[in-house]
Amino acid sequence: MQLSHLDAKGNAHMVDVGKKPITARMAVAQAEIAMQPETLAMICNGEIPKGDVFSCARIAGIMAAKRTFELIPMCHPLPIDAVTIDFEAREPAHVLVKATLRCDWKTGIEMEALTAASVAALTVYDMCKAVDRGMVIQNICLLEKTGGKSGHFVREAEKTE
Repeated sequence: MQLSHLDAKGNAHMVDVGKKPITARMAVAQAEIAMQPETLAMICNGEIPKGDVFSCARIAGIMAAKRTFELIPMCHPLPIDAVTIDFEAREPAHVLVKATLRCDWKTGIEMEALTAASVAALTVYDMCKAVDRGMVIQNICLLEKTGGKSGHFVREAEKTE
């Protein structure tokens, strides 16, 4: 398999997308944060001292999606049309973060979705670390993507949860 970010000599380079057609793209990524049951209860009851955990994490995820090209060396800046960050508190003690992004462009939006989910999860950690330093961020993965030459991808259900 030829890696698209390596040239014939094995040097890293940014893929030339100049002649690729613009297509509708969508990507969904997830991250989980495992925590103590008491921490989850505090989040759900609005008792975390730093404030509304999910609102802050949502904003952080959106901001991260828009700056992915500044963080990941070979990413292109994309004209992102929409970012949605959803949180699901799951008993007994973890939060599932899902980031859904859309754009019409020449290259995929998977890295932006993965970055958004990751940074949203990191923000949950930051907001709650004073009460639970043992939290674990895990299962960061692409759940689905559409558009482009490679077509539609859906992760098998048993691998996502």
